[in-house]
Amino acid sequence: MMKKAHYADLGLFSNWVDAVQRSHPLYPTAKPGRAIQKRLLKTLSFLPESVRPQQARVDLRWTADGVDGELVTWSVGYGPRTEAFLLRPAGIKDALPGVLALHDHGGFKYFGKEKIADGPRGALRSVASHRTQYYSRRAFANDLARRGFAVLVPDVFMWGSRKFPAQTIAQATWQNTPDINDQDPDPDIEAVDAYNAITGHHEDCLERYAAILGTTIAGVMTFEDRVAAAYLNSRQDVRPGGLACIGLSGGGMRTTWLNATCNDVRAAVVVGLMSTWGGLLDHNVNLHAWGFFPHDVARYADWPDIAACRAPSPLLVQYDNEDNLFTLAGMRAAHKRLQAHYRQAGASPSYKGKFYPGPHKFDSAMQKDAFAWLELQMRP
Repeated sequence: MMKKAHYADLGLFSNWVDAVQRSHPLYPTAKPGRAIQKRLLKTLSFLPESVRPQQARVDLRWTADGVDGELVTWSVGYGPRTEAFLLRPAGIKDALPGVLALHDHGGFKYFGKEKIADGPRGALRSVASHRTQYYSRRAFANDLARRGFAVLVPDVFMWGSRKFPAQTIAQATWQNTPDINDQDPDPDIEAVDAYNAITGHHEDCLERYAAILGTTIAGVMTFEDRVAAAYLNSRQDVRPGGLACIGLSGGGMRTTWLNATCNDVRAAVVVGLMSTWGGLLDHNVNLHAWGFFPHDVARYADWPDIAACRAPSPLLVQYDNEDNLFTLAGMRAAHKRLQAHYRQAGASPSYKGKFYPGPHKFDSAMQKDAFAWLELQMRP
């Protein structure tokens, strides 16, 4: 007799998983194509406006360390204006291939774009330890720009210019919070830590709001990333023919959703955010944010199916062997599922999966490989 599964997170209710699977299947294989794209957009349930950015403008220009930068802002139709950095190799006027560099989650919401890109103030002191832990101390978006790309680094819903004021969070979550100045452009580390500490429960609150509004946090974030893609595509100094997108962790999640829902994406790099959902059970579920779990998707697809839904569109996935957010078995199962999708699409070379030693990260070695792959894919 097969031993019944026991889940430490569920205890006496471990057989709830079996009951769910008797109710409906979980993670059936969804083949790439327009059908799953349409179903994903319906499930994400958020398209309030055209994806065209509203009142887009350049607010500031600068040049530093071999990069010409612009601070670009636009409205998505709700909340404060979105800020983004547009980075290009200094002095180059030709149209360049466009890349969306998408910042991570990391439980760090005070800043978004500044975690992976240096703006007019240079490297901020309060992001230094974050970059050390996850990015080999590098502003990888600037490095990518220096290699000949037009790189757009936008904030997204809940982060940076799109973050909620501390007092709003305190009121919504009944938390007693210190008097946090959440508008300081280069705050001390203590202020950033204090703000980040109160945002976790607020994300739970926002997902409840999303549920009773008939939408999802994943849908909101993905809509905003499609607006960013539309802005980048509209620029005369960006080469036509499609964009690339890249990101670690929450940025890898955003890359997966954007690649699945935006046909303007020509190549995608997902870093540290690939597993089967079944591989998370009893191991890593609580370590992930709501954007990774939109309601109902697991009834018709698994996460690697979403990543592959536009096959043969080129896809690079980078895995960390000791990633605490996933089991190695779950990552390997996702890798095999992705290989199968691309093989069945007659495009095996268009998918590349590579495993690296070490914990959750996008370090200099991984960046080097990812940038070289992007250069190959984004040639004219």
